[in-house]
Amino acid sequence: MPHSIPDPLSRVLVVLVETSHPGNIGSTARAMKNMGLARLALVNPREFPHPEAVALAAGADDVLAAATVHASLDDAIAGCHLVFGTTARPRHNESASLAPRSAARKVLEDVRSGLGVAIVFGTERTGLTNAELDRCQHAIRIPANPEFSSLNLAQAVQVLTYELRTAMLELDEAPAPEPRDLADAAEFEGFMGHLERTLGEIDFYKGREYTRLLQRFRRLFQRAQLERSEVQLLRGMLAEAERAARIGGVSTRRASPDA
Repeated sequence: MPHSIPDPLSRVLVVLVETSHPGNIGSTARAMKNMGLARLALVNPREFPHPEAVALAAGADDVLAAATVHASLDDAIAGCHLVFGTTARPRHNESASLAPRSAARKVLEDVRSGLGVAIVFGTERTGLTNAELDRCQHAIRIPANPEFSSLNLAQAVQVLTYELRTAMLELDEAPAPEPRDLADAAEFEGFMGHLERTLGEIDFYKGREYTRLLQRFRRLFQRAQLERSEVQLLRGMLAEAERAARIGGVSTRRASPDA
């Protein structure tokens, strides 16, 4: 018998990174509640809680009250399996950015599979940094007027949440896909840290600058959408490589001074 998730939008987490204006947090909460979303995470907001956030929430006080505050993006998305980052760039690394409608359909397919999904928005002035986008498997770009493309943060949230609700209504009658036991963000970052360390232990870098190489590995494994068992298998392989390097006396170099 096919399983179903009564309210797939309840699994979608909206993340605001280093929001400067508390009013934008309130307006975001209002935009979310308008479209049926309720999970909000804030990474280092400049001012929160704040009366202006409450005023501009215009009744979405429950979303604000339930919002969680985090010291880092990694902490905010730790329990998520897939992360979508918003950006003004048409491409990020090797991948083309998704349009909101395509992204919304994919998000809904993922949450209907039982996965936790986050959509991340950057600061009002500069958006997400490259390092923050590297934490995201997919990038979303709103195709605004190129001659006047600046969107208010809450407006961008409203566009994405509207597309999510539209996608949910379209998929409402479709059977839910089978669940997948994907590794969450914390497990994936643990694997990436282990990979970086192991490559240093076996002298894979050979003194070369390795940041770009690690980015390519990151994109490769993000595209693979690793399951928990696959991460455990890969980390077991890395542990054996480290052990062999120690036995063979190869382990004399590190990936970085503090690795």
